[in-house]
Amino acid sequence: MRADIFCRVVDNYGDIGVTWRLARQLKRECGWSIRLWVDTLESFKKLNANVDLSRSIQMVDDIEIVHWSHPVIDLTPHPIVIASFSCALPPGFQARMLPDKTLWINLEYLSAEAWVEGCHALPSLRSDGLHANFFFPGFTAKTGGLIKESGLLAARDAWQADPDRQIHWIKSLGVSSEGMQAWQSGRLISVFCYPQAPLQACFKQLVDNKTPTLMLIPQGVASSIPSGQHGNLHVARIPFTSQPEYDQTLWTADLNIVRGEDSFVRGLWAAKPCIWHIYPQTEDTHLIKLDAWLARTTLADSVKLGIRRWNSEDTARSDTCTWVSLLEPATLSTWAQEARHIATDLAQNPDLAYSLDLFCRLKYGL
Repeated sequence: MRADIFCRVVDNYGDIGVTWRLARQLKRECGWSIRLWVDTLESFKKLNANVDLSRSIQMVDDIEIVHWSHPVIDLTPHPIVIASFSCALPPGFQARMLPDKTLWINLEYLSAEAWVEGCHALPSLRSDGLHANFFFPGFTAKTGGLIKESGLLAARDAWQADPDRQIHWIKSLGVSSEGMQAWQSGRLISVFCYPQAPLQACFKQLVDNKTPTLMLIPQGVASSIPSGQHGNLHVARIPFTSQPEYDQTLWTADLNIVRGEDSFVRGLWAAKPCIWHIYPQTEDTHLIKLDAWLARTTLADSVKLGIRRWNSEDTARSDTCTWVSLLEPATLSTWAQEARHIATDLAQNPDLAYSLDLFCRLKYGL
């Protein structure tokens, strides 16, 4: 199974985050030979320090990486071509794709909307003889599923049962003794959000809250939030980490605020309370996607309301929402149980890499 995967970075890390996780799993677990085209290597390097910004072609983790630059490097297409997030393929490359011999897959955006099941795996015929197949990640067995590496949940459970490893990891991020004390005597919140998030209102409420809080924020995210000790809140600026290391942070925190698609899925697998900051779209289209996912969950109404308010532009402009009410011990405990139930339920579905592998093998009669 030989594939070209194209990734155009639109949202800093989300596009390459999803694509890189999928490429690695297809390589490691399904035995594929992968050639990954990426247009913005700078974002890629944030997730994998081995990426060399000066090279047009390189090998990283046994995957061939091609800098998708202009002009495009003239290479013969592999039998499988995947357009991550349905990005437009380079015209010259597409012209060399052979009808009836090239399997073209448009890997779509994640959505919980009901129509996705009816469109998953459908072909789209074209006048040039090529046809693209729509492949939808999703939350049901009638979609392509979610990215979930073999052994992921077992590794998560082992990590969460080992407090010493958790403490060592948070210390290694450069968190001060004051921050560690805030976590040990209170709670830990991991934050990865878009600029529109109402984090300032949350910050103000946590400063005066009776329970100490350690808040972890990566460099370059929510720059208006000052680091250091503020009342009962300690804010620690931490470096960007690799994807496996980010999983460890999600597995450790009491609450994860995540954004986009890649971080959201990893937040679900963490089986911890999670606030999804969905990618904002015009005419509030993103809220339709958010509501579709919330409707599929067993989350309490108060939690659903809080997550929706986090994504509301009106809420972002005011301090009226009591964010700390979501962190009350009883609410947080119930939320954690619901989060584990959601993760366990989703794990019953085939994962995205397995679904793609099976789809391609069936198409080629393998």
